[in-house]
This record gives sequence, C-alpha cells and structure tokens, in this order.
Amino acid sequence: METNAKIDSLQLMLTDLRTRNESIRHKAAFKGCQPEFQELVSKLIKQLENELSEEKTILRKGINA
Repeated sequence: METNAKIDSLQLMLTDLRTRNESIRHKAAFKGCQPEFQELVSKLIKQLENELSEEKTILRKGINA
C-alpha cells in the first residue's frame, strides 16, 4: 500500500497515545485528574483514528482515479 507523510504521522501519534506513558499518567493521578486525562486520551485517539481513516480513503481514491 502506498503511504504518505500525513498517514505516517497519524499512525505514529496513535501508537504513541496507545503506549502507556507512566510518567504522564503518574502526574495525572497525582493531581487527581486521571479519569479526565484518560477521557481526553480516548477522545483524541478516536479523532485521530477517524482522520487516519479519511486520509486512507483519500489516498485510495487517488490511486484508483
């Protein structure tokens, strides 16, 4: 599959968000905002997944045109 820089960057960001970053999670827990932090991470992951899907669709349409 052909790829582009935007798709690569979205995939890397999603991988990073899905990886448990203990130091950031520890700070959120210490400040008492772990549930809010996790909710924001989940929203951001969903938003990035949608954008990645859109970019892949655009790329496929461009290849098939």
